[in-house]
Amino acid sequence: MRMKRVSIQTGLAWLLILAGFTGILALRGVAEAAPETSVQHHTGELSPMKEHKGLTGEIVRQITRSHFSRITIDDTFSHRVFDAYLSSLDPAKMHFLSSEIKELEHYGSLLDDALLSSDVMPAFEIYHHYHLRASERLTFLIEQVSRGLADMPLDTDETIELVRRDAPWPTSRAQLENLWLQTLKSEVISLRLTDKAFHDIEQTLLTRFKAQLHRLEQTTSEDVFQIYMNAVAQIHDPHTQYFSPRSSENFHINMSLSLEGIGAMLTIENEYTKVVRLIPAGPADRSGLIKPNDRIIGVGQGPQGQIVDVVGWRLDDVVDLIRGPKETIVRLRIIPADSTALNGARIVVLTRSTVRLEEQAAQKDIITLERGEQPFRIGIVKIPTFYLDMKALQSGDAEYKSTTRDVQRILGELASEDISGLIIDLRENGGGSLQEATTLTGLFIRTGPTVQIKYSDADVDVLYDRDPRIFYTGPLAVIINRMSASASEIFAGAIQDYRRGLVIGETSFGKGTVQSLIPLSRGQMKITTAKFYRISGASTQHKGVVPDLVYPSLYDHDTLGESSLENALPWDRIDPVPYQVLAPLASIDDKLRERHETRIIHDPDFVFLGAMIDYLDQSRKKTTVSLNLSRRKQELEESRRHRLELENTRRAAKELPLIQKIEEESEDDGRKAETPAQEDPVLMESGHVLLDYIELSTRNLPGHLVSGM
Repeated sequence: MRMKRVSIQTGLAWLLILAGFTGILALRGVAEAAPETSVQHHTGELSPMKEHKGLTGEIVRQITRSHFSRITIDDTFSHRVFDAYLSSLDPAKMHFLSSEIKELEHYGSLLDDALLSSDVMPAFEIYHHYHLRASERLTFLIEQVSRGLADMPLDTDETIELVRRDAPWPTSRAQLENLWLQTLKSEVISLRLTDKAFHDIEQTLLTRFKAQLHRLEQTTSEDVFQIYMNAVAQIHDPHTQYFSPRSSENFHINMSLSLEGIGAMLTIENEYTKVVRLIPAGPADRSGLIKPNDRIIGVGQGPQGQIVDVVGWRLDDVVDLIRGPKETIVRLRIIPADSTALNGARIVVLTRSTVRLEEQAAQKDIITLERGEQPFRIGIVKIPTFYLDMKALQSGDAEYKSTTRDVQRILGELASEDISGLIIDLRENGGGSLQEATTLTGLFIRTGPTVQIKYSDADVDVLYDRDPRIFYTGPLAVIINRMSASASEIFAGAIQDYRRGLVIGETSFGKGTVQSLIPLSRGQMKITTAKFYRISGASTQHKGVVPDLVYPSLYDHDTLGESSLENALPWDRIDPVPYQVLAPLASIDDKLRERHETRIIHDPDFVFLGAMIDYLDQSRKKTTVSLNLSRRKQELEESRRHRLELENTRRAAKELPLIQKIEEESEDDGRKAETPAQEDPVLMESGHVLLDYIELSTRNLPGHLVSGM
């Protein structure tokens, strides 16, 4: 087997994992480009720059030669690029008419030949049609708002589709304008639900639409090229991406750890800035007030600064507004992911900072559980990310920071704590160092393989733990959730394959691909060049790691996770590698599940969780939203009342004080305290599951820590 040097960072944000940043890499589409000195600004119809011909050839060569899927540029590829490019320009089908689509369809069979000859003029011709319609739409909306909104009928029985990706293209100008009016009406209703007066709504929307039109007119040739090249790049995989020179500059700012912001990875979806992932120990993560899939609709500077509406803004412009000097305040107006339509916007106050490596370090805790009258102590190791201070390691610093070194130290400290079992908590851990996933696994097994990496040429590398020392031999459980990705999945998958311990929680993210960064003559490319496979041969891609015992989840798996990303590479398997299963579990799986379900059926937190899941499932089934103000207000009030009842039922069962309202404006300092381990229902239940495992296991292992063995 030909060996390859593997020096990569894995995870959803594998290239950005150590930075305290606002997040500039879009998973779907790209919005990082900005004017440069050599870039043509929009002064009429845009056209390719002279540099684009050679750059197109470079990108095509990299995609066809380096991508894991061995991409062939042919007629099938051409039609897929055409559809993807239209979707990136007009995802909600609010600009193009069906007649225009028919006129443009001939490009579907031409784009492959154009790409092979390094010709991007067809992309600019298509963009010209989009630009005309987008300009018409914004001009139309500005005119409508300028006439005044007080007489707009908000008592009709109309509805509008929430997601229009699969809707038909409008067939007439009248149908198109009606769609524009409906979206305007929906925005007016959403603002009325925040008690804004019509005059204030008019000013808000005029400012929003004029800003969007200004940004449209500032579109550059580089912008168009980048949008098109990412439609090309992401046909076979959502993580392959072209970065313009400006995007590359922002990327290197993140890699140098100099960017100070809120610690969130962002993308653009249907004119809204959406949170993809929170960076462990960043301001957003520490606040507990922002979650994945939340939408940012406004940004304000300082405690009292005006909140600027950012709906329809380019991603890089939003990022520039959010980031700023360390220890300064930024206020975000967000629509929580669990809010239906555009109702329920609230303010979150955060203090900008740079995430320090020590803030992401593994931490220990102990929970105490009782069985009968006997107390049991369970050790907890929380790992926010798989970190490695490569600079310190390369400089020869013997005290360099790493996940494995810190966990090894913690295990030594727990050796004197008389614990009955150990839980590794990987919830929200988006990945990090591949090396650390391997060495951390080695703390719990004697020696053996940890992960397989398959490349585009079908070569497979196997990474091994070759250190025979074991630092913990007792009962072990690993908790994962939907946001556990990549390196977390490698570790959890290895523990599960070896049957070294229980994996419990939620099905993980499913990020099982490897990206390499390739420099170009202008900018650079991130290309998927390999896939991860477990030692059992199963891929971690798409399906993720399925726990031995599955917990209910508030995360919407249809919109979060690799399987929710368009063109995600499929799950598959390769040959397993030899390894020794340590503790077969099949005989007690059913008993563990039965005990777990018996416990949680009366647990106030899990009862609340189940009720919230049912509520959110019903909300997510809605495909339309009413354009009747009274009905929307009633729906909002019913939603608040229902959630208040659920929360107070939970509080009453736990003998906690009741609350008067469910929504609270978060005008605090953005530094919400961590939930104590003893009050974390998932940790407590996981401790009980581990005790069940100890009791039911035929091995009946006692907690046994070995330091430096």
